[in-house]
Amino acid sequence: MHSCSLPMSTFHQGSVPLLVSMPHAGTHVPPDIAQTFTDEARQVPDTDWHLPQLYAFAKAMGASLLAATHSRYVVDLNRPPNGESLYPGQSVTALCPVDTFDDTPIYLDQRQTVAAEEVERRKALYWQPYHDQLQAELERLLAVHGKVVLWDAHSIRSVLPRFFTGKLPDLNLGTADGKSCDPALAHALLEITQQAPGYTAVLNGRFKGGYITRHYGDPARNIHAVQLEMTQCSYMQETLPFDYLPERAAAIQPTLEQLLGKALAFATA
Repeated sequence: MHSCSLPMSTFHQGSVPLLVSMPHAGTHVPPDIAQTFTDEARQVPDTDWHLPQLYAFAKAMGASLLAATHSRYVVDLNRPPNGESLYPGQSVTALCPVDTFDDTPIYLDQRQTVAAEEVERRKALYWQPYHDQLQAELERLLAVHGKVVLWDAHSIRSVLPRFFTGKLPDLNLGTADGKSCDPALAHALLEITQQAPGYTAVLNGRFKGGYITRHYGDPARNIHAVQLEMTQCSYMQETLPFDYLPERAAAIQPTLEQLLGKALAFATA
């Protein structure tokens, strides 16, 4: 077991067949890109804030952890490299986004699009290294253990009219409509979320899993991928300064530990 830092992510190699991925936890925007952003965009409000802190317990379980360091505004690690929409017909943000979740411009030049060559540059510099590490660790764990679970950890503001009406359920499990993991695992996880006191839950509702869940989940190869999209109000302040709320986080962490424990039990069964 060892920890090391990659330029575009932080990686901790664990000892059990569970990999926790946090592709939207990063806040860094390189200065040359940041100078073209609005003041609002420089605050990177659409970050999946504090997930490494929230999931810190997973290290003690022996899980591997991979977390992005760069903001999704630079390049979205959970989008396909060809930029195709994961939710056709619904509002989505791009591989290299030009607008925030509130539909405000990211760039000072409101007409700005990210040029094709710049998209390719960012993919090579920031997108590819994360996916190379993710793929390599999945293959390593599969070779050692014969079965592995990939847990793609996300969080989002609980009210976002652009993407959904009303308030989002607190715990949104996604398995690409059953394609990315064994249905028995999905239903065992759903049962845990439904029994979590004071929280609402759904399986394959508005969020069914992004590119990572859909691309890497391959039950036929014994790679089972699950996305959890959580409401940020479950553990933090949803508005600036986006503070971590330890008491609130401590209330949801036992459920998260149960979920990862169930995933690990499945992988080692």
